[in-house]
Amino acid sequence: MPKDAVVEEFAGLVRALKARDGRSYEALGRRLSVSASTLHRYCSGAAVPEEFAVVDRLALLCGADEEERRALEAAWREADRARRRAASPAPTPVPAVSAAPESNPDPSAPDSSAEDLSAPDAPRARPRRGGPVPLLLAAAVALVVLALAAALLGHPTRTASAPAPASTAPGRTAAPLPFTWSIGSQLWEGGCGHTYLVDRAPRAVAPPPVAADSGAWAGTHGAVHGGEALVRITVQGRSPSDAVVLHALHVRVVDRAAPLPWNAYRMDNGCGGAVTPRHFAVDLDRPRPLARPVDGLDASGAEVRKIPAVSFPYKVTSSDPEELLVSARAAGCDCRWYLELEWSAGGRTGTLRITDGGKPFRTSGTRGMPAYVHDSAEGRWITDSNSGQTG
Repeated sequence: MPKDAVVEEFAGLVRALKARDGRSYEALGRRLSVSASTLHRYCSGAAVPEEFAVVDRLALLCGADEEERRALEAAWREADRARRRAASPAPTPVPAVSAAPESNPDPSAPDSSAEDLSAPDAPRARPRRGGPVPLLLAAAVALVVLALAAALLGHPTRTASAPAPASTAPGRTAAPLPFTWSIGSQLWEGGCGHTYLVDRAPRAVAPPPVAADSGAWAGTHGAVHGGEALVRITVQGRSPSDAVVLHALHVRVVDRAAPLPWNAYRMDNGCGGAVTPRHFAVDLDRPRPLARPVDGLDASGAEVRKIPAVSFPYKVTSSDPEELLVSARAAGCDCRWYLELEWSAGGRTGTLRITDGGKPFRTSGTRGMPAYVHDSAEGRWITDSNSGQTG
């Protein structure tokens, strides 16, 4: 199936779900904590969500059964693969290196590449009569063994049984969690507005990606969230009747340094919606930052409507998931941090450590840094007029 066809097939399934529900893009977007324009791009095939969780929540809201959700996930996987292939640059051909005969100019000499000295049965190969190779090999092996023994005896504290401190996170239990969870750590405000700090000159920075490809763009450029990092946590119970109670969300800062002296690149491209989702605001500059619940606002209708903040404790089941959006801001630090979510279910309690793929999240202030926006007409980064720069 052609690449664009799998994206259109997925978009058709999303459109069918929305048509079945009957609510507007704004109304569904409020429930999904995405802007109306972002949801419209999913339905039109202009964008593919980076994670299946948002589409799965749409399916649950629209009454999809298990079979429909499995089909939707399969279609999303194909569309996501097509999106990633389109976003990845074509691989540079690697010139083939032929096995040149220069290393063995004497045709009468045996081909040394045919011997695999690392194989366990290599010593069985019949040596040439009178050749010193077996004796040299035996001597080399003996020296290596003696060196290893000396090293181990000289450093008795470095043993293979030493525990790896990062192998397991605190609070995890041997039994499976009674809920599933996922995160999105490369989110943009309103689906379009974000700032990255990059240690590169403007000419070495690619144009802004679409929001769905922000993770790949940030990874390629070694980018760090500038001023604010948005993290979305989706929690869903495994049972429709046995609820999981979420008690609290904590912020742990593991490292503070001066803000990075890098250029700031703004991703704004003029899109967005009229919905500000409810979220947890975190001020990383404070000595002991807290996750403070903040109401959202819906200005898509005739009147501005408040979206109540999440109040702990909160219950989730398989049919009633919850999305927690964290907005972590920093102005005077380069902060590395993670989150802890306290939960209980069926007599069990635990604390889930939430990291960015096993590493702390990272947010650095941008105050005083050169700021750039991308001029699509000229195809280059230009100095943001609001930064006071003239170069």
